[in-house]
Amino acid sequence: MNRRLVCLALPCALMASTPLQPAFAEGVDDWPSRPVRIIVPYAAGGGSDALGRLVAKQLSETFKQPFVVENRAGAAGTIGSGAVARAEPDGYTLVVSGIGSHVVAPLLNDVGFDPISDFTHIAFLGGPPTVLVVHPNQPYKNIDEFVAYARARPSSISWGSPGQGTHGSMIGEAFSAAAKIKMVAVNYKGGNPAMTDLLAGHIPSAFMSFGTATPYIRSGKLRGLAITSTQRAAGFPDLPTFTELGYPALTGTTWFSLSGPPGMPPALVERLNAEVRRALKAPEIVAEMQRQNMETQDMDVAAFNRYVRSEIEHWKPFIKPSSP
Repeated sequence: MNRRLVCLALPCALMASTPLQPAFAEGVDDWPSRPVRIIVPYAAGGGSDALGRLVAKQLSETFKQPFVVENRAGAAGTIGSGAVARAEPDGYTLVVSGIGSHVVAPLLNDVGFDPISDFTHIAFLGGPPTVLVVHPNQPYKNIDEFVAYARARPSSISWGSPGQGTHGSMIGEAFSAAAKIKMVAVNYKGGNPAMTDLLAGHIPSAFMSFGTATPYIRSGKLRGLAITSTQRAAGFPDLPTFTELGYPALTGTTWFSLSGPPGMPPALVERLNAEVRRALKAPEIVAEMQRQNMETQDMDVAAFNRYVRSEIEHWKPFIKPSSP
């Protein structure tokens, strides 16, 4: 073969043998040109599902393309999340991420993905705070009395949570450490059984989702002592925050967020972040989040990514990895 032809053919052969890398084939302004799938890695009806559907509805109206919610539950949110970690980074497959699937689960077990490097974290959504509630037949009526009682009687107070690794469980452990008290943790398999035992007086206290506890605090069936929100909850002026009681580290929510596969185009991520933040200010979403006692924070992409990293570091000391 002519030497010149060989030289010309070689680059073509190399190109043909090189695997094509995933690429963002359309301009950011043209995205999306077809439906976008948002995977909720939990069963329908929960907080992540509710937030995911609220935001999906707003984004569908903004972008004039369907944002379709798909529930893919299992393994504490890691099955659906893992599927998104392996998806194409073209913006057409997203996931409702959060503290459960991207902070707690990876610290507890080997989930098959890294919560930072295997995702593009796009925007913060929000979630409900945790509240310390006690049965009204208990003698302590505020945090100071609760702590004094626990210190005088080590291991005499048991406290329930919706389960190991939930926000309630982590807040309970963090509170015990901060207050320097010894209590007995009782981790249930969900919020409902924990609430049932608390209302029946089988356990004296619990760290529960504020949304779950709200009706019982209103009716007087439970007494709220402190909440992890940044400010006092609307409609509950007598319920103090942990921060104002001297426990500033006990602030936060069972938060949810929007993430995608690794390697999404930065310009697309910025655009999605801006539209999600705009959506969260829509009157109907604001009203629904207030109804469900959820709160949010306005974060750009950089701030949200710092937040995810800080949450992992913050809760690491309170999560014990499962045995192999």
